[in-house]
Amino acid sequence: MKLEEMSSFFNNRVEDYDEHMMKYVDGADEYYIETAKLIPEKKGLKLLDLGCGTGLELAEIIKINPSINFTGIDIAKKMTDRLEQKYKNIIDPIRIVNKSYLEYDFGECIYDIVLSVQTLHHFTHDEKTQLYRKILRSLVDNGFYIETDYMAPNQEYEDFYFSENARIRAESDIKGGYYHYDTPCTYENQSKMLYEVGFKSVEKIWKKDNTIIMLAKK
Repeated sequence: MKLEEMSSFFNNRVEDYDEHMMKYVDGADEYYIETAKLIPEKKGLKLLDLGCGTGLELAEIIKINPSINFTGIDIAKKMTDRLEQKYKNIIDPIRIVNKSYLEYDFGECIYDIVLSVQTLHHFTHDEKTQLYRKILRSLVDNGFYIETDYMAPNQEYEDFYFSENARIRAESDIKGGYYHYDTPCTYENQSKMLYEVGFKSVEKIWKKDNTIIMLAKK
C-alpha cells in the first residue's frame, strides 16, 4: 500500500467527496445532524471547525444557527474553496485558514465551540494530546469541544492499525509529514487524553457502529 500525502489525498478527491461521505460512510446520514444538535441557537457564536473540508457539517449547523461566526481550518485548499462556493452568500462572516490544524495557533479564549468531524482518526496520541491542549486554550470559559469521529472498538483494533501504519511508513521510507491512513483510537483513550490536558468533563453523546460523538467541556 502506498501512502498519500494528506493535502494531496483530499485535494484529489474534492469532486466526489460529498457523495462518497454521504453514500459510503456508515452513519453519515445521521451523525452530521446529531452533531449540529449540540450547537446552541445563540446569535453570533464563534465556531472553529477543524478539518472543515467542503462543509458537510456546516450544512446542518446553519439550519439551527444561521448566524454562526465560522472559522474553518483545513490543509486541502480545493476542499475549502468548495466550502466557500457553497456558503459565501449564506454565512457572514466566514473565515478559512489553509494550514494544518496540528501546527496552527488558534489563540486564547476566542471560540465558544471547537468542532472536528471525521478528521482526527489519522493522528497519534501525542499529536492529539498537543491539539487538545491548543483547543482548550482557545475556548472561552464554559466553551466546549465536539468531536465526531471514527473510533476503535477495542485496544486490539487500535494497536493493529497503528502498527500497520508504522510498518507501511517504514517500508516506504517515510520519516515525517502527514499521510492519509486511518489510525482510530478507542473512546477510552480519547477521553483520557482530553481529561489529561484539563477538560473538566467528557461525555459520549451518540454512537453508531464505530462513529462516536464526544462532548468535552472546559
